[in-house]
Amino acid sequence: MTGPDNKAVERIRLWDPLLRLFHWTLAAVVTLAWGLGRFGPDQMSLHFWLGYAVIALLAFRLVWGLVGPASARFSGLVHGPKATLAYAASLFRRKPSNWRGHNPLGGLYILVLLTVLALQVLTGLFADPEDYMNVGPLAGHVSIETARSALGWHGMLGNLLLGLVMLHLAAIVFYRLWKREDLVRPMLTGIKTVRR
Repeated sequence: MTGPDNKAVERIRLWDPLLRLFHWTLAAVVTLAWGLGRFGPDQMSLHFWLGYAVIALLAFRLVWGLVGPASARFSGLVHGPKATLAYAASLFRRKPSNWRGHNPLGGLYILVLLTVLALQVLTGLFADPEDYMNVGPLAGHVSIETARSALGWHGMLGNLLLGLVMLHLAAIVFYRLWKREDLVRPMLTGIKTVRR
């Protein structure tokens, strides 16, 4: 990086190893679960096991969001409406954002994504497609109407989740090409280059 605007840059440790491992493991598990749910065999036991893995990952993220390093904490994801609107107004400026962590829109996105994932696995636990084979483990504890409703919500949330993942990938490309900011390398190495 050269030029007067780029003189005062530094490399900072941002994403800790456990958060990075969580991110990439969650991406792989959700991709596999979605693919098996959509295109997989009629027998969904692997899909169920992947759902349990998502529950474990979300439980870890909940704990890590409370006690982990500053960049992993939920308090770092919430910036308030004023900061979020100000960031949104500057989104299309053609320069890196230089946030030390998630920017306000990114933080909001993470909260939405984690909420949708939690609802997705919750509905899966209660879903009953009435095929006597792919019944969620808690479906027997609710009425058949509730279990069928959970199945419907599970499908809709799966589509919403796909949309959120596509938005995430589009944002990565946008930041790389338009704002000249690499979001992938810091999630691989834990180190991000920012202005001082």
